[in-house]
Amino acid sequence: MPRVKLFNEDEVLHKAMDLFWEKGYFDTSVGDMVDRLGINRGSMYTTFGNKKSMFDQSLSLYCKINEDATLKFLESQKSVKEGIKNVFERFIDTSVNDINHKGCLVVNTTTEIGSSDKDVEKILLKHKKKIEDIFYQFLLKGQESGEISMEKDIKAISFLIYTLFNGIRVVSKLEKNSQNLLATLNTVLSLLD
Repeated sequence: MPRVKLFNEDEVLHKAMDLFWEKGYFDTSVGDMVDRLGINRGSMYTTFGNKKSMFDQSLSLYCKINEDATLKFLESQKSVKEGIKNVFERFIDTSVNDINHKGCLVVNTTTEIGSSDKDVEKILLKHKKKIEDIFYQFLLKGQESGEISMEKDIKAISFLIYTLFNGIRVVSKLEKNSQNLLATLNTVLSLLD
């Protein structure tokens, strides 16, 4: 008779994501995972695979949550220019008020592992493309409505937004003055005029 799982896989994966986000990949031990996740090693390996497999799944989950939240937020905005302004303001506020200084799991992973692991690199590049595409589609909506000039290179602006978001996550670990970070927002908004 097969064993019945006594844990919720989604809940455990969320806990793993938080642990990796807090400690990073290399500083998280299997012992840390067993302690934090509340499951034994056998169940962890049987359900999720090894530490690396669990990290990849956690990173993918984080990316999906991030993509869905960004899309949902932008879809709720009436104006494209105001939407860009609002998403930056919200993002900067969240970054500056990150009391645990966890930053962003995507940025942390990029700096910790980067392209040295092809599976991780693939997840990060897929996320980058998805976020850029979300902003591209949002800016395209602005061009179609006449809010943004058709002469603007919205592909390049989408890449700039993605780059700036990642930079803000890094800089906000040191810079706690949101006004300094918000000054960058005016530069981005001026590109849409």
